[in-house]
Amino acid sequence: MRDYSVKLSIIKMLSDGEFVSGSDIGDSLGMSRAAVSKHVKSLNDWGLDIYSVQGKGYKLSEPFTMLDESELEKRVNVPVTLIPVIDSTNQYLLDRVEQLESGSVCLAEYQEKGRGRRGRDWISPFGSNLYMSMYWRLDAGMAAAMGLSLIVGVAIVEALEKLGAEGIKLKWPNDLYYNDKKLAGILVEMSGQAGGAAHLVIGMGLNISMPEGIEGITQPWVSLKEVCKTLPDRNILASELVNAWDKALEEYELYGMKGFVERWNRYDNFKERPARLIMGKREIEGIIKGIDEQGAVLIETENGVEAFIGGEISLRG
Repeated sequence: MRDYSVKLSIIKMLSDGEFVSGSDIGDSLGMSRAAVSKHVKSLNDWGLDIYSVQGKGYKLSEPFTMLDESELEKRVNVPVTLIPVIDSTNQYLLDRVEQLESGSVCLAEYQEKGRGRRGRDWISPFGSNLYMSMYWRLDAGMAAAMGLSLIVGVAIVEALEKLGAEGIKLKWPNDLYYNDKKLAGILVEMSGQAGGAAHLVIGMGLNISMPEGIEGITQPWVSLKEVCKTLPDRNILASELVNAWDKALEEYELYGMKGFVERWNRYDNFKERPARLIMGKREIEGIIKGIDEQGAVLIETENGVEAFIGGEISLRG
């Protein structure tokens, strides 16, 4: 694993949003100002907006609180691993499912190879958002995992509401929306054999303070800072979400989708709206009617209300 300690030290020095001179950074880390300049330039490639002013030094455009593993451990009851720079939090857990305790969590500040559904990239600038994955062993097997992203979606919205967010909605099957813009995405990946336990890894990318002008994002998006009057501390936010996931998954293991359907339908961003369900080359148009107890999306078409378990929803027109 590459050593990012110098870059992380520079970020920590700049995290309060105040100017720090290149010479002070260099003295602290035992390097030249030219070496500091080179590191700062590469940090911009991580999505950090650092600018310099002659005579003052370097400054982050916005201060932020770095995640702290010890702070997280105080607030949650599951094993937590914080790896500031990682390929993918999901992949880290998937590679270790045989050794992990159910409920184990991995968080990162920056993902070099973050991914979303259907093999898409998940753009993951440093410190702007929250990148988190949880491993869950489901003894009922892979067939029982259907609808898991819906359960986690409900848990996220309810946790964010406790922290002061209002108006967040869900998009079937795996996104959080605010004013028809994407706030977060959920990715569930699994492994296992027929007749055995399912090893599930649930990942989430939540926009907190996403900088403008990030390349590679092709859909409208929104950050939590536009939803909450006061942004919660990132360590408190992460801890609340971990605890909400843990509670929701335990409830799901005991009772399945029962109890979640009504809660999910209450937050459905598309309910009673005309939309299209895109399934490969096939498109179904109709009015969204929420979900059923199997986690399928219900659409009122010319044939009546039909249930579908695959595809992607898009607002008609």
